[in-house]
Amino acid sequence: MTLTEKDSQYLWHPYTQHKTAQTPIAITKGHGALLWDEKGKEYIDAIASWWVNPFGHSNTFIADAIYKQLTTLEHVLFGGFTHEPAVKVAEKLLEILPDNQQKIFFSDNGSTAVEVAIKVALQYFFNKNEKRTTIIAFENAFHGDTFAAMAASGISFYTQAFQGMFIDVVRIPVPVKGKEEESCTALQNAIAKYNCAGFIFEPLVQGAAGMVMYEPEELAKLIRICRENKVLIIADEVMTGFGKTGRTFAMDYVSENPDMICLSKALTGGTIPMAITTFTQDVFDAFYDDDINKALFHGHTFTANPTGCAAALASMNLLQTEEMQANIRRINASHLEFEEKIKSHAKVITARTLGVIFAVEIRSDSEESYYGTMRNKLYEFFIDKGVILRPVGNIVYVLPPYIITKEQLQYVYTVIEEAIEMV
Repeated sequence: MTLTEKDSQYLWHPYTQHKTAQTPIAITKGHGALLWDEKGKEYIDAIASWWVNPFGHSNTFIADAIYKQLTTLEHVLFGGFTHEPAVKVAEKLLEILPDNQQKIFFSDNGSTAVEVAIKVALQYFFNKNEKRTTIIAFENAFHGDTFAAMAASGISFYTQAFQGMFIDVVRIPVPVKGKEEESCTALQNAIAKYNCAGFIFEPLVQGAAGMVMYEPEELAKLIRICRENKVLIIADEVMTGFGKTGRTFAMDYVSENPDMICLSKALTGGTIPMAITTFTQDVFDAFYDDDINKALFHGHTFTANPTGCAAALASMNLLQTEEMQANIRRINASHLEFEEKIKSHAKVITARTLGVIFAVEIRSDSEESYYGTMRNKLYEFFIDKGVILRPVGNIVYVLPPYIITKEQLQYVYTVIEEAIEMV
């Protein structure tokens, strides 16, 4: 039996209706920006495998760090114990995060990083004997698939089976161009009407919504409104963190700092599942008490896994090299050049770029659903051409590994142009 045949016998894939979905492609190896399937076909991974592999596949620098850690201390429970890799990750992160961040809490993926933040926001006020039970989030947000993270997400087909089971969430419009005032007003109204504990957002770019982008100045206005009303601010940088927007964190563009930051995906360079939620000292202090019931009772078996910490340290060190920063600037310049070329195309509604993120919205005669006909047609076209891209409805985005070559990136652009002509 082939790998794909065995897969269909045993496995259940994410975000997949197995009755109608195509057979998954069996990948056998990867190197740099390339992957190969069991038949030997080569693919350019133009979305860094769901945005987690900024330094490419089979990166030897990270692999060596992992091997060294595995042969020293692979894992130890984090309840009542600590270890050097966790301390080093904390020291490294706090050097590069906004300077109000003081404490870090480990978990294992982006959803749990968000779950921790939302639980902390709610318990923060509970510990202060103040009733605040509502979270504010953007429309069409995506924050993960655990229950609190899912509740904060606004893409309905992810959550419709669970309506009525969630924590209280009120949604406001994203402050995209033309909706800035509407967003501010909606936030003020939400705070006035509900007992709001926290405001969670994807800073500057809504990833799963189709790389919807908005300006840092508009986000700063919303944060100031929350600050004035003592609503905790949660920046979900699971997707945007570690260079994607052209700066280390998207919040580096924003004049206001959050109370919490959620990190995962590129944290370990796509090697080992790990996540971190960071906090201000003020947030931590609300849990620091003689009363055991005010502690944060949340944990994971693999919390602060030393091997994952070693991968995270290697990944952060790689990001800070001049070579990698130059790659990010190169990709951004290429995206901007391609955007300028394609934005006036008759079949293009809009094109946009931030850092290594590029998105183009293709004109359609009908309302395109997330997994609609155009999306499937585009996806199949890209796969046939040897390019891994996952369109969101009629929006095609590129978010490549930072080590993608100039030639590989140009080929991705060429295939996108062909796809636009094809649909």
